[in-house]
Amino acid sequence: MWAQKLVAPGKFSTVEIPRPTANDLGNGEVLLRVLAGGICGSDLPNFAGRISLAVDGDSLPNAAGIPGYPMHEVVGEVLVSRSPGIEPGMNVVGWASQTNALAETIITNGDGVNRYDNSFSPTQAIMIQPLACVLFTLGQLGNVSGRRVAVLGLGPIGLLFSHAAKSAGADHVVGVDRVDRSASARQFGIDEFVHSPSDRWAANLRDEDRPDVVIEAIGHQVGTLTDSIEAVAFGGRVFYFGIPDDLVYPFPMYTLLRKNMAVMSGFVTPPFRRDVITAANDYLLKHSDLCEPFVTDVFPFESTELAYAIANVPKTGRLKVVVTMERR
Repeated sequence: MWAQKLVAPGKFSTVEIPRPTANDLGNGEVLLRVLAGGICGSDLPNFAGRISLAVDGDSLPNAAGIPGYPMHEVVGEVLVSRSPGIEPGMNVVGWASQTNALAETIITNGDGVNRYDNSFSPTQAIMIQPLACVLFTLGQLGNVSGRRVAVLGLGPIGLLFSHAAKSAGADHVVGVDRVDRSASARQFGIDEFVHSPSDRWAANLRDEDRPDVVIEAIGHQVGTLTDSIEAVAFGGRVFYFGIPDDLVYPFPMYTLLRKNMAVMSGFVTPPFRRDVITAANDYLLKHSDLCEPFVTDVFPFESTELAYAIANVPKTGRLKVVVTMERR
């Protein structure tokens, strides 16, 4: 079968590899025919030749050499299942557990996928996976009703955070980005768009305008976490969602102490993934008008390298980049 293999920084090659079969499945695993995959910000460091703490490590040694890597947001058809509740013939969405969804067929943990409503195309359904991450995070933050919420970084994830926070009752949602996202702001629940680097925004906040909750949706740098802590109101909460590029991040401890605030972080662990996929599916059914503006670029499998190059450059009007797996 075919797969894409990352052979050098910024360079994919189409390769032929053995096709997995039912005999290769372990308990709890499913065999998927991949229909589509979404490019996540956590995939991009590896595409550019850097290490991503999100997907590298002991579980994936020499990950860049794995055919199908790096892509974990997956939509597929179940061919064979050893996972209770997941049946052959289902169309499912979720996590490719080996981050190898750039392939015709993959094996993945069944706990990380669940069915989606058939009214969504595979390209639309890919939105459910990042939305599931967002809804899980907001659940960790607790009640945001009546609060001022700021979201740093208005890429696909940041815009979903903005919409979900507003839908959860946030009184005022501020979105901050160096890229002009004004055209998307209102559609995704943003009351105030700030076209600015986050450090400049944080440095010029009046006390009465400080957000109660700051969601950092940028990652890959230390500075934006510091900006979040500097910006948040007394007694506020910061959720660091962006993927770190270093094992240790320094931050202004004295500011955290004097503000009586909390810094949180985390990701969706496998025991919760099916439930949050269901919640995200239901949310998207209620807000199906988000599908069209969210997925802005769709590329065929043969153009995977171009898709990643496009996704790697933030640009006004560009949000989610999706790769479809139907070969021409």
